[in-house]
Amino acid sequence: MLGVCGVLGGLALLIYLALRGANLMIISIVCAAVVALGNGLSLSDALMGTYMAGLAGFLQQFFLLFLFGAIFGRLMGDSGAASSIAHALARAMGAGRALLIVVLASAVLSYGGVSLFVLVFTIYPLGLGLIKQANLPKRLFCGALALGCGTFTMTALPGTPAIQNLIPAQALGTPATAAPLVGTVAGVVMFALGYWYLRSQTAKARAKGEGFVPGPADTAASLSFDAAAAPHWALALVPMAAVIGMVIATRSLQPPLAWVSAALALGCLITVALFWRRLKTLGKTLSEGAGNAVMPILYTSSVIGFGTVVSTVPAFKVFATALSHLSWPPLLSAAVAVNVMAGLMGSASGGLRIFMQTMAPGYLAAGVDPALLHRISALATALGALPHSGAVVSMLAVVGLTHREAYKDVFVVALLVPLAGLAVALVMALTLPL
Repeated sequence: MLGVCGVLGGLALLIYLALRGANLMIISIVCAAVVALGNGLSLSDALMGTYMAGLAGFLQQFFLLFLFGAIFGRLMGDSGAASSIAHALARAMGAGRALLIVVLASAVLSYGGVSLFVLVFTIYPLGLGLIKQANLPKRLFCGALALGCGTFTMTALPGTPAIQNLIPAQALGTPATAAPLVGTVAGVVMFALGYWYLRSQTAKARAKGEGFVPGPADTAASLSFDAAAAPHWALALVPMAAVIGMVIATRSLQPPLAWVSAALALGCLITVALFWRRLKTLGKTLSEGAGNAVMPILYTSSVIGFGTVVSTVPAFKVFATALSHLSWPPLLSAAVAVNVMAGLMGSASGGLRIFMQTMAPGYLAAGVDPALLHRISALATALGALPHSGAVVSMLAVVGLTHREAYKDVFVVALLVPLAGLAVALVMALTLPL
């Protein structure tokens, strides 16, 4: 019982302090120590061993992606390419549809196989220009990005190449298009509710006089736009198209992260080659772009270190055992189990992977339809968007906002809205002859 309290106490403290704006590197260590002490582990082993192993593992895997992603974003901003694309989109669809443009752009790219970690770097320079034109607060960009690539395209739409859809496919032997009607309906619900929320928040922001405020990393070059001097929008699209095209073309190659990092590096080279005349201080742009990668990856890897400690303590198995014995309808208990696992780990894919490895065989043995189990499990990862989620931490760090400033919108769009989609999917799965 003490171990369970240690896990819950450490998790609650991490969430509370993150929302209060505390430094994530510091509080992740403190909260990992709370989890370790509650489970009778040596602080030395937990922090110097397990915590650092999780942190270092994430750094090793994602450092180049964050580095080249941050440089690419800065190059697109300082060259005026991102602003040129943003103004072209605003002219075509109207500046008032800035958030819809972000949602649709990120949704299309996400459904095409581009991950959130890549999109936050490639879409942010574009979104920055759009929300500046529309005079919207930056926090709403986070909500729009989260809706576009972290909800319906990640878990609901049939055939999505997101890892949350591929983990159950691999474990259950089901196709990526499993339970297409349930997934499609849930996806429509998510998009409708999420966009309705963003529109309502836009109206409230305008009523309160809340508008665009640049962050410390948003340079004057990335915020200004001179139509006569800016590159043509079609030419400005070339680096982004090259990155996205290479990511999609190489997604079946191993190791995948190396190819994604290479795609971003290619985007950097193309941007410099096309717009070097506009990059008057190229050395400064590269240096500051690289610097912009440091805090996001350190914050994210620190939280991953905390999640690694949680996943290895004895109390974690207690949660898994308790969830596997829930006397509820199987699909409902599976949905609860996946969500709890995702919430404890701060990772949708991490929680889903553990469920598939340890609990899914029991559901199949009990006669649960594999296709429905696939879709419900993929949809049941909303708690992976709690404040200590690696994806949430990374997005906020790249955009330059704190949890206090922007997490409310992410919470509604990436957690409450997916829970509503899951509820609709469960009703369909439990009541309709599918």
